[in-house]
Amino acid sequence: MLPLNHDKYSWYQILFLPIFFNGILTVHLPVVGGLLSAHLLSKKAGVEVEVGWPCSGPLLRMAEEAARKLLPAFQTPTGMPYGTVNLLHGVNPGETPVTCTAGIGTFIVEFATLSHLTGDPVFEDVARKALKALWKNRSDIGLVGNHIDVITAKWVAQDAGIGAGVDSYFEYLVKGAILLQDKELMSMFLEYNKAIKNYTKFDDWYLWVQMYKGTVSMPVFQSLEAYWPGLQSLIGDVDNAMRTFLNYYTVWKQFGGLPEFYNIPQGYTVDKREGYPLRPELIESAMYLYRATRDPTLLELGRDAVESIEKISKVDCGFATIKDLRDHRLDNRMESFFLAETVKYLYLLFDPDNFIHNDGSVFDVVITPYGECVLNAGGYIFNTEAHPIDPAALHCCRKRKEEQWEVEDLMREFYSLKKNKKFTLKRASDHGEGERAKDPEDAPSEKGGEKRNFKKSSHSLLSCPSQSFNSKLAVLGQVFLDNT
Repeated sequence: MLPLNHDKYSWYQILFLPIFFNGILTVHLPVVGGLLSAHLLSKKAGVEVEVGWPCSGPLLRMAEEAARKLLPAFQTPTGMPYGTVNLLHGVNPGETPVTCTAGIGTFIVEFATLSHLTGDPVFEDVARKALKALWKNRSDIGLVGNHIDVITAKWVAQDAGIGAGVDSYFEYLVKGAILLQDKELMSMFLEYNKAIKNYTKFDDWYLWVQMYKGTVSMPVFQSLEAYWPGLQSLIGDVDNAMRTFLNYYTVWKQFGGLPEFYNIPQGYTVDKREGYPLRPELIESAMYLYRATRDPTLLELGRDAVESIEKISKVDCGFATIKDLRDHRLDNRMESFFLAETVKYLYLLFDPDNFIHNDGSVFDVVITPYGECVLNAGGYIFNTEAHPIDPAALHCCRKRKEEQWEVEDLMREFYSLKKNKKFTLKRASDHGEGERAKDPEDAPSEKGGEKRNFKKSSHSLLSCPSQSFNSKLAVLGQVFLDNT
């Protein structure tokens, strides 16, 4: 291991020194996503943040540095990225152009967040181009395959489904649409959803089909597909979500976990796919659906999951992967996603008062170099590895007048309500309520925010009506209102 002050290497090179060649999602999802999430949650965790946060900060700079190392992968004729990149030298000249669909379409959440926080549009631009390239190359019946050549845009693996190799592409269309309030992304998903229902759905199960003909190619359920009911709940399709979830739950009760592959007609595991590495997807769906329905069946699943994991997989040094659900033999490994995702979603399922579930009745106001900013109002978007992103933060760092935040309307409503004494106010500092920072260096850090509690709001914080407002202009280090 090299010392951290070694001037030849930066932090990400040292972190991945043993494996210079990385699948871009291996770096993107846990590293870029994790750094962005930690950056946005750092103040809430009690970390003293630097002036200008959340538009600046060491974790944000690290996320940007790591993300820039991935950009060479997107330099293809189609805009779809290679699946692997060398963090020191870029894409290897002999790199295979074949990439899975999920490896192309799982960037918009992190890269759009990074673009909005840093002001550099390149990250969101490449993520959008990749999404649109997949959309452009869907089949005539509206389906996408499993692997595609990013140079020629020819489908190499033509199995269409909602599981491995495709899953997070659909997930990120929905989550990207919610995060960015983007109708185009949601429209793309809804069109896919129609095709998926028409060709892959049978008795509330989802099979694998040939992408051009719609004929069944694999009548199996994969454990990775268990995210789908949670995704359905995010678009309001709760009834269908619950029916599919209950199908998956019957498999859990049959084995005490979800096998990697389950043969639906036979009602049993698939040969050499009998294991359960403590994946989070079914519990993730339970968490989302419980927030939507409060159905106690979902808490029962959570209880069963806790009891099964404790009884079957707990060992002296952690929780082992179940190698075979038929006899509960264990493997000598524990996957990182067990702690990062499975346990996290279980915790959130049973913790109704967690700040992640905030309904907007409590939020913080911070001062940035661009004006006041509302944060921690709820509506968190989880990336596909369970790192939460605060969508309100994307409106904090816009530099152009025409791109100012919709939350200005919320602030006007707040001060209007204040006059009518319809709320309580808690201050994290003793600044005056009309006070503005006279210099960016005087902007408050961890002590400069305000926490406001509303019993009820007339509209969602993240869907405020857009109206004209007085923009704040930074002139010679001072912040003025344009009506002063």
